[in-house]
Amino acid sequence: MSDPRPEPIQPAANLPPREKVVGAGISWVSRWTLRWLVIAAGFVAVAWLVSQVWTILLPIVLALILTTVLQPAARLMETRLGFGPALAAGAAVVGAIGVVALTVLFIVPSVGSQVGDIADSASDGLSELQQRFADSDLVTQAQVDSVVSAAQDRLQSSASTIANGVLVGVGAVTSALVTTVLTLVLAFFFLKDGRRFLPWVAATAGPTAGHHLTVVASRAWGTLGGFVRTQALVGLIDAVLIGLGLVVLGIPLALPLAVLTFVAAFAPIVGAIAVGAIAVLVALVSDGYVAALIVLAIVLVVQQLEGNVFLPWLQGRTLNLHAGVVLLTVVLGSTLFGVAGAFLSVPAVAVAAVVLRYLNEVIAGRTRDVGPAAADPTAEPGSSPEDPQVTP
Repeated sequence: MSDPRPEPIQPAANLPPREKVVGAGISWVSRWTLRWLVIAAGFVAVAWLVSQVWTILLPIVLALILTTVLQPAARLMETRLGFGPALAAGAAVVGAIGVVALTVLFIVPSVGSQVGDIADSASDGLSELQQRFADSDLVTQAQVDSVVSAAQDRLQSSASTIANGVLVGVGAVTSALVTTVLTLVLAFFFLKDGRRFLPWVAATAGPTAGHHLTVVASRAWGTLGGFVRTQALVGLIDAVLIGLGLVVLGIPLALPLAVLTFVAAFAPIVGAIAVGAIAVLVALVSDGYVAALIVLAIVLVVQQLEGNVFLPWLQGRTLNLHAGVVLLTVVLGSTLFGVAGAFLSVPAVAVAAVVLRYLNEVIAGRTRDVGPAAADPTAEPGSSPEDPQVTP
């Protein structure tokens, strides 16, 4: 009867000793650790540099975003009306100023005067919920008081800030005016001369680096423009649907809540949840639990339509970011940089994802990995990466 135990594996005579294998592994880990530390230090240095030149960088970023919105109108005036580049750019900027002025003239006074009412109604709704939770014995009174007090303080402080103006003091007002003027002037120049930028980059950087920079810049520009236009359209759809629901139910403050819904669309996920919660609290105070539940159902239905119909249909592969990445990005951006961070964080990460995907394509083209590219953890499930012809 043969022995069922397998024969021990005999090491080959030409293999290195154990200490050399372990030493090679430690050396490899040490080298890559040092490289990642250098990369991290580079990111820290870039972040510090951005913070130092933020007063100049902010109007540039805002002008780029504004340019993505106005570029279709400027190009239409050039092709259909025969305007020159300077005239088309100037008309687009002046038209944008006119639209904003009309909005401020007809909507902002009404909405601004009711912001305090929204905060008061939401605060009263939190107080009513506090009483209900206290009566149910699900949580302790101290826990309920702590949460509600913090939420009420935040609502009241936010309402006071919005109602009285975010800009306080001559220095802040002056800075905002300078930023606004710089943004408009830069947007004019971007609209007028932006078409020369990529050819200049290609000629300056050379055929190899110029090609890569041109492709990445083109994709990043398309991503940025797609984000702004899509979020504006989705925010408008959300505001109309939720506003109509509030009007049909007879909920007060329907117009300012609809306007807040539109503005909150530029802070994806987080903004919609915040404004939806405020609408439910207002309905709770004004019309009771039944109306609040109906408003909650309307908000949930609209958010489901947004996440599963509007955004996939309108965005397509423009951003191609996973919802979890979007959520974490908005939370981190708002925590670090406030309202500006919440607004700019998603397009910034989307542009960074464009760069990473392009690098992945170049690496795949230069290696033996001829199969599908590695899965992108930032991509929306079921989406496919862009597949241009890359010529390294």
